[in-house]
Amino acid sequence: MTATSTSAQAQTPFDVEAIRRDFPIFEQSMRGKPLVFLDSAASAQKPRVVVERMANFYLNEYASIHRGVYQLSEVATFEFEKARGKLARFINAANPREVVITRNATESINLVAQTWGRKNIGRDDEILITGMEHHANIVPWQMLCQATGAKLVVVPLADDGSLEAGAYENLLSERTKLVAIGHVSNALGTINPVKEMVASAHAVGAPVVIDGAQAAPHMAIDVQDLDCDFYAISGHKIFGPSGVGILYGKLALLNAMPPYQGGGSMIRTVTFEKTTYAEAPARFEAGTPDIAGVIGLGTAVDYLSKIGMPAIEAWEQELLVYATERLSEIPQLRLIGTAPKKAAVLSFVIEGAHPHDVGSILDQQGVAIRAGHHCAQPVMERYGIPATARASLAFYNTKRDIDALDSAIHKVLELFG
Repeated sequence: MTATSTSAQAQTPFDVEAIRRDFPIFEQSMRGKPLVFLDSAASAQKPRVVVERMANFYLNEYASIHRGVYQLSEVATFEFEKARGKLARFINAANPREVVITRNATESINLVAQTWGRKNIGRDDEILITGMEHHANIVPWQMLCQATGAKLVVVPLADDGSLEAGAYENLLSERTKLVAIGHVSNALGTINPVKEMVASAHAVGAPVVIDGAQAAPHMAIDVQDLDCDFYAISGHKIFGPSGVGILYGKLALLNAMPPYQGGGSMIRTVTFEKTTYAEAPARFEAGTPDIAGVIGLGTAVDYLSKIGMPAIEAWEQELLVYATERLSEIPQLRLIGTAPKKAAVLSFVIEGAHPHDVGSILDQQGVAIRAGHHCAQPVMERYGIPATARASLAFYNTKRDIDALDSAIHKVLELFG
């Protein structure tokens, strides 16, 4: 079996209907209506090429990697490391060895907390995060603070979902030993000015971890231009398989960090008296990885690169403007998160209707959205609400999808009016 060539190459103008044909899931109906999938911030759909590439690997190429001396293992190892190279180019890392394979962005952040953090953070040191982080970029740092006696400092939010003007710079100090910031808020859609934030953090000597789980699906990522020290991505949000992610780290930092999981593949030598460790990234990749998943993720970034991240970003911004205008015309609906720079996320509440009821009624209309706190309970607390309904867009969405969302919301208003 060979991977099907994508029909989404060199689209000018953006040919969303051709792209949708790459995603078999859109051929089906839901609740008797065409599927309108608006939950890509939770997990994105997969193009046929990714699924076929993984199937081909399992059916025709499968073997364990890095240690086999036979041809099948050598081929599998080559394909695995080729995928690492693709991922490095996707984020413009200087070296494929700066890409550590993890399970997801959450594991990537925990890796930094439990290795770099435990080695370099001490009592009364400060870790700076923002008020828009989701739990994966809060809890690992709280755990580190509990273990070391460090303090978590939070940059407050303005009413529109952006950071309060000047607050970030005012909170940075010589006590700041690490900054951990989301590139894009999953609950608000806010795009943070991370390049400028990295420069400010470096000015006080603090390295920066960027949670890029919600940014990588929507825009080109250039870790060298950002000059960030770490960048975390989940594969399932960038149209690859679930259970695979990456941690980018500057190579000197990675090689200075101790491993936090022991086992095969991450060692140089082992005796009963002592173990010495491999250099990065192997020292953080104990055990057999999800080989097919990594190869599939490599195909996913190939697919995105052929479409072009600038083209994806431009189309999604056009959709976001259209959706914002449509939803803003509904008097009973209030958007939560209206920052000037946003990715394609629309969180909202409807007067008199709980978000869970909104989600259930929209589902009856074939419209799939997320309702809840989106693993960002502090964001909900900031706005004094228990939850929101959230429509999140990807490049395979259309204005027809947004019209369906608008129509389904009016069904909610009929029932709760």
